[in-house]
Amino acid sequence: MFDNRVGWARTYLKQAGLLASPKRGVFTITDRGKQLLASNPSKIDGEVLDRFEEFREFKNRRRETLGSDIGTVSKPSDTASPVDRTPTQTPEDVLASAYRRLREELETEVLDQVRASTPAFFERLVVDLLVKMGYGGSRQDAGRAVGASGDGGIDGIIKEDRLGLDVIYIQAKRWENPVGRPEIQKFAGALQGHRASKGVFITTSSYTREATEYAAVISTKIVLLGGRELASLMVDHNVGVSMAGSYELKRIDADYFEGE
Repeated sequence: MFDNRVGWARTYLKQAGLLASPKRGVFTITDRGKQLLASNPSKIDGEVLDRFEEFREFKNRRRETLGSDIGTVSKPSDTASPVDRTPTQTPEDVLASAYRRLREELETEVLDQVRASTPAFFERLVVDLLVKMGYGGSRQDAGRAVGASGDGGIDGIIKEDRLGLDVIYIQAKRWENPVGRPEIQKFAGALQGHRASKGVFITTSSYTREATEYAAVISTKIVLLGGRELASLMVDHNVGVSMAGSYELKRIDADYFEGE
């Protein structure tokens, strides 16, 4: 329980910009965190964290995922993984809400780790993800990261199927700002240079409306994956995450008792 609650506190402090995690297992206080401590607060709770825009945005994301009935940060005296426990919820509803909460927190952590990685690692990561999604077969013969070679604006190549009847070209951008139309146009040009008809553009940020509209009207098929979609797919396909525990929900087998 202690470890669980420290973990939630760490997540909230990171979302408020008071802590940073430069690498696995290492946590450092940020300048904002030092300024907050210098103000000598009597305690640091949800009300204090609400001062920071990043934390309010984090809460809004959770509301969108869990519904408007869950909008406040639980105090340490609450349950280890706070969920809405109103009488209108069945135990299954409570478990589902808890799962959605944990899933949202995990995706945020995954995206933070990806954004902190090197460009070369990010390029390998997206190839690994596409392999896990079923493209090409094994990692050795399914795809490769080529970004450092300056291969015409292409960061990775992956076979669409095990036989390699077609290939998919990848562009990977570890960015914070939204990707605009000019970058998508460059990628489309690179695909034409390789006589390719399919490409995947993956970024840790998001896309502007102009970029999305352009990708939708051109003849070349370009799939755009933003940071939130990337993190969700990584969790779905166990890339960069591992199993922490599992629970089975069981019910009465009516057929078993049928012939009593």
